[in-house]
Amino acid sequence: MKYILVTGGVISGIGKGIIASSVGTILKSCGLHVTAIKIDPYINIDAGTFSPYEHVVPHITDAIQEWVMKQATISVDEDGVEPQVCVIELGGTVGDIESMPFIEAFRQFQFKVKRENFCNIHVSLIPQPNTTGEQKTKPTQNSVRELRGLGLSPDLIVCRCTTPLETSVKEKISMFCHVEPTQVICVHDVSSIYRVPLLLEDQGVVSYLCERLNLPIEMRPRKMFTKWKEMADRSDRLLEHVSIALVGKYTKLADSYTSVIKALEHSALAINHKLEVKYIDSADLETTTLQDDPVKYHEAWQKLCSAHGVLVPGGFGGRGTEGKMQAISWARKQNKPFLDANSTEFNPESKHPVVIDMPEHNPGQMGGTMRLGKRRTIFSSSTSVLRKLYGDVEYVDERHRHRFEVNPELKHHFEQKGLQFVGQDVEGERMEVIELEDHCYFVGVQYHPEFTSRPIKPSPPYFGLLLASAGKLQSYLAKGCRLSPR
Repeated sequence: MKYILVTGGVISGIGKGIIASSVGTILKSCGLHVTAIKIDPYINIDAGTFSPYEHVVPHITDAIQEWVMKQATISVDEDGVEPQVCVIELGGTVGDIESMPFIEAFRQFQFKVKRENFCNIHVSLIPQPNTTGEQKTKPTQNSVRELRGLGLSPDLIVCRCTTPLETSVKEKISMFCHVEPTQVICVHDVSSIYRVPLLLEDQGVVSYLCERLNLPIEMRPRKMFTKWKEMADRSDRLLEHVSIALVGKYTKLADSYTSVIKALEHSALAINHKLEVKYIDSADLETTTLQDDPVKYHEAWQKLCSAHGVLVPGGFGGRGTEGKMQAISWARKQNKPFLDANSTEFNPESKHPVVIDMPEHNPGQMGGTMRLGKRRTIFSSSTSVLRKLYGDVEYVDERHRHRFEVNPELKHHFEQKGLQFVGQDVEGERMEVIELEDHCYFVGVQYHPEFTSRPIKPSPPYFGLLLASAGKLQSYLAKGCRLSPR
């Protein structure tokens, strides 16, 4: 197993995730089996439901190393082959107090797995103040010095900058950061993140990693990389637009829906459309807002009405539930393309609960009893639109993260109104996929399809939403689920 650790310095949000993803992409395009680990540097049993009272693990550095080695061997490819390379993104910034145990764990780890099986890519910032226009290397020098002081010496220094690195700047970083100039990689601002793997490839990152880690790579034209380049070029030439109204309760912070937005972007790019997301706070659609702030109410409804399609993550639950239901009801009546991803809780006091606690859920421990991870959904209808979008398969494996489910006792009430449960779990007890008859595209899923969406292989539920929103779904289905060469 080969390990590539990606760390970051100077500022948070520097782009470690994009660099880690890009390294994984170019290595995968070489025919390698690649897996990835994202570490949020919190010492906690379940970081998803963080509690300050649960953050002490004995011998934590050993625990971290054992966990990394265990996770790295889990296959992530359809062929079930064990990965050859594991790209690890260590969140946070070097020097943060919460990441110290993880830095120390990887300092020890590099000796455990041997130098030829471990390398470190450090992502840092090269600021360019407007007053001078000069690229400054001092923040990167300090960041690398701190990292080396903690026992990790970067093999590649990826420099985030607004413009391409000047040769003199690259040589200065090389001199003061103890690396060759070829090990200083420039990642300047580009038209889209899909161009980052191309930047890394052009600067010899694959060749360096091949030599440094003794990777079994053949230097020949790669089909996947050719596809990637074509996709990156296409992303710069998009002329048509498609708009999606995202109705949710956390729309003031767009990062809350990062995975959802990326899944929408992947699908929009696949049909050669530029995506416009209209964020709508579900509470703004409610009748109480009409009384309290009519301007906000009408603006929210105007956004919803002008969108080509509607997406409601967590469709039936939380703050703004009435607004979500209003949006769902409106999308149904207007025959607007609609996707409800991962329905959750309703009013716990309801006498007729549409969404209920799963029987095994313990409300006292929210994180531990979630239905988590990849689960199988069996299609029960051969005419299901979603089944066709998945390639007319009998079942799909998608990732789940929920504590609530649609009340199975109400199944016949839904079906009397034209809402068909076309997908259930293996036992046939849990309702996984719902579709509305005689509608251009009205789909609800219990799982998180956005988690498995990829730029070259978009998520089928999101892809269907974008196709329908662009008015192309029926022709796509009629052609046997094939896009035209254009």
